[in-house]
Amino acid sequence: MNKGNFRTNQNSGFIVLWSLATLILAACSAQAGIAPTVTPAVTTTPLPTAFNTTMSLPTVTATIIPTATILPTATSIFRTKFPDASGYQWGMVATGLSQPVDIQNAGDGSGRLFIVERGGDIRILQNGQLLPAPFLDIRDRITSIGVEQGLLGLTFHPKYASNGEFFVNYIDLNGNTVIARFHVSTSDPNLVDPSSEVDLLHVNQPYPNHNGGGLAFGPDGYLYIGLGDGGSERDPQRTGQNLQTLLGKMLRIDVDHGDSYTIPPDNPFINGGGLPEIWASGLRNPWRFSFDSLTGDLYIADVGQDAWEEVDFIQPGMPGGMNFGWSYYEGKHQYNDQPPANLVFTFPVIEYSHAYGCAVTGGYAYRGTANPDWQGVYFYGDYCSGTVWGLIHTGEQTWQTKELFATAAKITTFGTDESGELYLADYRSGKILRLSHP
Repeated sequence: MNKGNFRTNQNSGFIVLWSLATLILAACSAQAGIAPTVTPAVTTTPLPTAFNTTMSLPTVTATIIPTATILPTATSIFRTKFPDASGYQWGMVATGLSQPVDIQNAGDGSGRLFIVERGGDIRILQNGQLLPAPFLDIRDRITSIGVEQGLLGLTFHPKYASNGEFFVNYIDLNGNTVIARFHVSTSDPNLVDPSSEVDLLHVNQPYPNHNGGGLAFGPDGYLYIGLGDGGSERDPQRTGQNLQTLLGKMLRIDVDHGDSYTIPPDNPFINGGGLPEIWASGLRNPWRFSFDSLTGDLYIADVGQDAWEEVDFIQPGMPGGMNFGWSYYEGKHQYNDQPPANLVFTFPVIEYSHAYGCAVTGGYAYRGTANPDWQGVYFYGDYCSGTVWGLIHTGEQTWQTKELFATAAKITTFGTDESGELYLADYRSGKILRLSHP
């Protein structure tokens, strides 16, 4: 196994005792993070008070710039309303999976879906059938004792059809994050040789939760990596605002040059002031994020702590260096400490309170063809309540969100196939569901 760059935290003690009863992606607060037994049935706009999509700002000494006032809008495609969700359903397309946490397609014309199981396998769904042999099996090199550990994320190189490269995010036997590249077998497109692993990046994890896990290639061709704040609760090491650690950040690297990776020349800290891999800071646990395949817009769903879940939004062309606020803020609400006056924050475009769930799961802006009414609607959900919401950009500075579906699923991830059709994974039942019109 080849080793690439190695980044660590100064505090890397690994706590091995962790409650297996902890919910995956949970807010990890001693007083919060348990879903209410009944999700409030608020489904109409204007939004209920527990949702907050206004751009009103807290009164603090720091300079605060809301996202919608600093981003260009040339590529935005606005909507004015949601379609009627009553004619749609989430139908089962696969079952028998073990703790599915990610759904990806390879973009190679094969029509296959690749489903990540937290225990260390990647399974293939092809022509409606779950293949018996895993695409990749790395159970021997991961830790999945804590329910936020394991094999957490997958993405395929944009040129996978020609180069056979894909990337995974997992927690190794020492409890630390590994970002690794693998290569598909040259003789069997449904198998990977585990010895093809090349480790690109290691990040020490001080606690076994808030590991992040998401991976995605942006429209710029660079690999984006979501890392949580390192865990425990309330950001005890203040990693979210520390630019000398990769924890609590969105990273951006170039995997097409150099033995492991290089730094894009326009990364915000390439000339100092922070670690050069950092593209954005102030994140708590960006478990799932995605780029709009049409516009290039980036949606980041950041799991909250005591009271608020959030979705952040960045339009293409931004220079990087955004600070999403954690742990000075949870959502738009002041949380830890008083922020310095010179900091500029990018606030979420939507937040919801723990009256509606406990751990946001980011999804995708719909760009399929089978359900054209949903074009441009961003779907997101909650792991604890099973609610699926839609989010639309209604104008330069305005957004609407609406409850669309009340599911019984423990939603760990959404995914899309090569046609842009939308799926979600139910962690508890091991089922994959697809949005469809009966």
